[in-house]
Amino acid sequence: MTARQATPADADASEMADTSSGSPPASDAATMAGAAAAAAALVDQPEIVPDAHAGAFFDVDNTLMRGASIYYFAKGLAARKMFGARDMVKMIAGQLMFRLKGAENADHIDAAKQAALAFVAGQKVADITALGEEIYDDTMAHRVWEGSRELTQAHLDAGQRVWLVTATPIELAEILARRLGLTGALGTVAETADGVYTGRLVGGLLHGQAKAAAVLALAERENLDLTQCSAYSDSVNDLPMLELVGFPNAVNPDAQLAALAKDRGWPIHDFRKGRKATMVALPVAAGAGVIAGGLAAGIAVWRNRTPE
Repeated sequence: MTARQATPADADASEMADTSSGSPPASDAATMAGAAAAAAALVDQPEIVPDAHAGAFFDVDNTLMRGASIYYFAKGLAARKMFGARDMVKMIAGQLMFRLKGAENADHIDAAKQAALAFVAGQKVADITALGEEIYDDTMAHRVWEGSRELTQAHLDAGQRVWLVTATPIELAEILARRLGLTGALGTVAETADGVYTGRLVGGLLHGQAKAAAVLALAERENLDLTQCSAYSDSVNDLPMLELVGFPNAVNPDAQLAALAKDRGWPIHDFRKGRKATMVALPVAAGAGVIAGGLAAGIAVWRNRTPE
């Protein structure tokens, strides 16, 4: 029989033994056994081979996480006394009308633009970003769909880069991407001057066709082949982005997107597990209060919000 070739582990183990006494103490023997086992263990974990020309693009609200991220962000700022209940209600009402009618009505889009980030006007970018980290931990982390998280990880494991594409402010989108270990984010850009928000947007909300434009620009910059890329969304409003890529996916889809995805043979992922669809969830309830009962009712909804 051919003798096994000595290894560094054998040498280390031999040094631990007390050759003069014939056998090592029990504690040394255990250490030797552990060292030998670790040295003999085979590690078969191939490195991820980067796929430079393929990537994945994920919408955020109701695709990556339950509900509207901008609402939870604003709610967190309000809880920290960054603005008042009246501003909160105005923001909710603007976002609600945008979600319900913004795709068809330019006036609603303009109203949503005004409301989207007006509540941070005059605030320092650094302060809002720092608070965003806290707000993510407090109210957003537990809202991430586990199934969506697994989808992002599958792309990362395949060596592909993964970006969020969302109307959410870029500062918050980048926090979400970083906390989830993703490549980066495309989000709504707010105008700043000397490190302070002016309350205006650069161009407008990253929504609908603007998302497609952002993905196209990024693909050109990063030399991506969009026919090899994937996109995920819950809303038919993201159809321009979905149609850009070779592998569109519907996640927790609204009725229109579900029908379209079924007709076109796109994969449909539904992680709601019988839960009532959360089309903006609490924001819808608060916004409905504004429309039905006026400002006072909306403030009441905000002040007496349902525990989560």
